[in-house]
Amino acid sequence: MSDFQNYLEKQLAAPEFKKEWNSLEPEFNTIQAMIDARKRCNMTQKELAERTGIDQSDISKIETGNANPALSTLKRLAEGMDMVLKLEFIPKNKCK
Repeated sequence: MSDFQNYLEKQLAAPEFKKEWNSLEPEFNTIQAMIDARKRCNMTQKELAERTGIDQSDISKIETGNANPALSTLKRLAEGMDMVLKLEFIPKNKCK
């Protein structure tokens, strides 16, 4: 296990930290999905920027979690990678 994983595991033992970490999970998942998709396409941020017209610096901000992109931006990024953006609502438990 990496040093980060060990550190994270210790931090997640604190209820307040765990609650905050879990609340950010959708953002983390979106960022990771975007990075993974871009790498699967063997594209650099610069190449993606050229295909989408989105500044490379803005793509970098999204990938580092320093920007909160609009759904329309995510759709443009997906299109630039010749992909479809899929958004899901997954129940925590049974819906009423």
